[in-house]
Amino acid sequence: MQKFWKEHVTLRLTLIALFFILGIALVIYGWKMTGELTGLGIMVGGVVALLVAVFIYNAPYED
Repeated sequence: MQKFWKEHVTLRLTLIALFFILGIALVIYGWKMTGELTGLGIMVGGVVALLVAVFIYNAPYED
């Protein structure tokens, strides 16, 4: 899998940008829903999207 991410740099950067923007948007949207449990769920989804972006970023450097 490490070789795949090193060979497909454009795909990797696109996915990182997509998950980063989605994650930030979900966290901000959920944060505006103060006092609602749905807002917390949306924020958790945003954090998961940010973690996926970090995982994709780190994937080619795994040893």
